Amino acid sequence: MSKSGLLVVDVQNDYFPGGRWALSDMDKASDNVAKLIAAARAAGHPVFHVQHIMEEADSPFFTKGTAGAEIHAKVTPIAGEAIVVKNEVNAFLGTDLKAKLDAAGVKDLIVCGAMSHMCVDAATRAAADFGYKVTLAHDSCATRDADFNGIAVPAAQVHASFMSALGSYAKVVSTADVINTTLKAA
Repeated sequence: MSKSGLLVVDVQNDYFPGGRWALSDMDKASDNVAKLIAAARAAGHPVFHVQHIMEEADSPFFTKGTAGAEIHAKVTPIAGEAIVVKNEVNAFLGTDLKAKLDAAGVKDLIVCGAMSHMCVDAATRAAADFGYKVTLAHDSCATRDADFNGIAVPAAQVHASFMSALGSYAKVVSTADVINTTLKAA
């Protein structure tokens, strides 16, 4: 059996109600992320936290040194869990994420977090390109309304579109399915 790892992408304060870039249903998604983390820890699977930091003082969110850039209390890393700080959309770009996953022996990667149409999308595709077997917990991800060429796209449709497309790169399932299969304690 391949070793599984959990990748928690950008579950940071600015994405929550009252934050600088609040996402639709972030509280619900983060509750599911917390369940995945608890199950991974209980089963002895490593958890990898990704924290997006914007270096520019005028960034719209995740500004370096602000409370909004901090990892949310619902998913606080514990001693021994890796925190990978990134400055790009793709968690693998310019970071040591792949080296950390490989050092831990991870072959199967479970992805969750935010935003569905940006950083989750990029991490899922990159992980698949690197040869990891990827599972994406769709109800442990959140996004926000988008706009394209004057067309308003509600968050639920943005999310559904990206989860549908990512089915070519990952097994896209519910949090409960991940917990009851991949993260089930031995």
